[in-house]
Order: sequence, then C-alpha cells, then structure tokens
Amino acid sequence: MGRRPFKCYRQIKNKPYPKSRFCRGVPDAKIRIFDVGAKRAHVDQFPACVHMVSWEKEQVSSESLEAARIAANKYMTKNAGKDTFHLRVRVHPFHVLRINKMLSCAGADRLQTGMRGAFGKPQGVAARVSIGQILLSIRTKDHNVVNAEEAMRRAKFKFPGRQKIVQSRNWGFTKFARDDYIQWKREGRFAEDGVNAKLLGNGGSLDKRQPHEMFHTAARDSNVPVHAE
Repeated sequence: MGRRPFKCYRQIKNKPYPKSRFCRGVPDAKIRIFDVGAKRAHVDQFPACVHMVSWEKEQVSSESLEAARIAANKYMTKNAGKDTFHLRVRVHPFHVLRINKMLSCAGADRLQTGMRGAFGKPQGVAARVSIGQILLSIRTKDHNVVNAEEAMRRAKFKFPGRQKIVQSRNWGFTKFARDDYIQWKREGRFAEDGVNAKLLGNGGSLDKRQPHEMFHTAARDSNVPVHAE
C-alpha cells in the first residue's frame, strides 16, 4: 500500500499530538537541517530579508518543508552564490500524524476489525501553521533580493494552500526597522548576538548606576528610538 495523500492531513482538526512518552514509535522528520547558506554570517553582512508567509491555517508536512528548503537553496546557490545568503526554515514539524492501516489482501475481511479501535499508529510528522505565520526566511544583500524572491516563488510550489512572498522592513532577521538599526548602530546601542542583535537600554550598564537610578523610567521606554523623540 502506498503513502496516503496529504490532502487527508492538510486540515487542522484535533488537538496537537506531539511525540512524548505516551506517543512512541514516531518516525523521524524528513527535514533535519533548518539553516543553510552562510548561517554564521554577521548580522551586519545581510541587511535585506525576504519572507514566505502562510495565508492559510493548515498543516504542512515535513516532506514539503524539506522539498522547499532544497528548491530555495539550490536556486540561491546557483544564481547568487553559496555564501551570499542565509536561508532559515521557521516552522518545525512537531505534530504526529496517524494512520489506521487496513489490509487489502485476499481474505482481509476476516482479519480486519473495521472501525473498532481505529485510533491509528504514527505515520509521519507535520507543522501546524496559522495565517500570517512565516514559513521560510532568506537574509541577503540588497542586490540579491530579486534572486531571493524567485527562490521563494519556486519553494512555494512545494506547499499546499496559499502563501505570500514579502520583503521585510527590518534589518535581516532582527526585529528592528532598518532606519532604527542604522541609527542605534551608530550610537553604539547594540550588543552582538550572532545573527541577531540585542538593544541596550538608554540608562547604560547596571553596574554604573546608583541604587535609586535602577528603575528611573518604565521598561517599555528603553525601546523608543532616541532620534524619534
């Protein structure tokens, strides 16, 4: 018997069913690598970022995630170069899919129990995604944005449902807008954090403050850009 088509599992119906001590014997996910390209490149090296956003609430199989990663990586490596981008798969397949195997050989009707005890055995894994959730992201340089969008378009064919390809307003994989990032970088307000960046507060380091100055402003004020006041 061949594999059941994924249209049987695309819809989110029940509660999440992750691998646990009660749910054993789960096959490994097809996707094992979630970051490809220049994944150790500094945050300043790739300012542009392109996202693929899910436009449906559905389940996405680990096989389709792996196929999309391969398609996008192959196009970017061929047309932009292997060290000119960083591709990251943003969803992880934790939901276990089940199948109630039925015999199809001669005399199977004597062996089968029909709908009695039809809970099913683990067959594969999938990721549960919602509307507006990012599936894949590519950070690169500005002149490679066109290649990144085309790579995402090709990877889109590996998924069911609808997806949108958008160019981020933020700097790389960070959560900061590009103008704010440039300004705060010039002011020395970032602490290096690999492919990301941590924003330091307006008050400086804690060891240089007096006890009565520890919480002189509300915590949310530390994220307000200095140049925006």
